[in-house]
Amino acid sequence: MAEYTKFQQKAIKNFYDNREDIALQRVQELVTELYLTEGKKRAKHWDSVALHLSKLGVKPDVIAHLRKQDKPELVATLVKKLIEKS
Repeated sequence: MAEYTKFQQKAIKNFYDNREDIALQRVQELVTELYLTEGKKRAKHWDSVALHLSKLGVKPDVIAHLRKQDKPELVATLVKKLIEKS
């Protein structure tokens, strides 16, 4: 196994300590992208939204429902609730 410097160890630790915040921020950015895109690119953004929401502990059936509705405002509402919860 590779040995990491103190700086690298601290950077890795900080990443994992803040993983939830990073995922939440990325979902917020993706909501904007969902509003602005359509077609294949929009489907790709939905894939990313689903990935990050699952990292945040959102249930798969909720993610599937959001994706089926294809309404970014529903994702934005969920993000708002997740922010208030944390």
